[in-house]
Amino acid sequence: MTTPLVPVDFVVPESFVGPGFCLEPLAAVHNDRDHAAWMSSIDHIAATPGSESWLGSWPVPMTLEENLSDLNRHAKEFAERLAFAYSIIDGAEVVGCLYIKRTDIEGHDAEVKSWVRASRAELDRVVWEAVSEWLATVWPFVSPYYAPRP
Repeated sequence: MTTPLVPVDFVVPESFVGPGFCLEPLAAVHNDRDHAAWMSSIDHIAATPGSESWLGSWPVPMTLEENLSDLNRHAKEFAERLAFAYSIIDGAEVVGCLYIKRTDIEGHDAEVKSWVRASRAELDRVVWEAVSEWLATVWPFVSPYYAPRP
């Protein structure tokens, strides 16, 4: 097993409520809504700050079954404390995702990425600001990298 991303005594948040959205761990229950969100927004996601390392590997069209497999992988990583993926939700709608993972970026101890669907583009900076504060006050990272928003 790989070393956990966070200390064993750190209580990983199961939720977060921000202005106009909430986070909950990405799971199979989100499959249909998650798939619809990113499939409708591939070009928008690819243009999101921080997405450079995804280009070529994601976002690409996937079937619901392939997406479910991806969500199950994220849930397993979450349970094993290796990486943390959250659905960004507004009401019952999945409007995006947030990922907290290891990084090779020098001077940083984690990398954070997020995206919102194109139809909710105004939430991108809102999520970035709220999550940046959450990371600084709740999570044990010293210097997480989360690409700035214009």
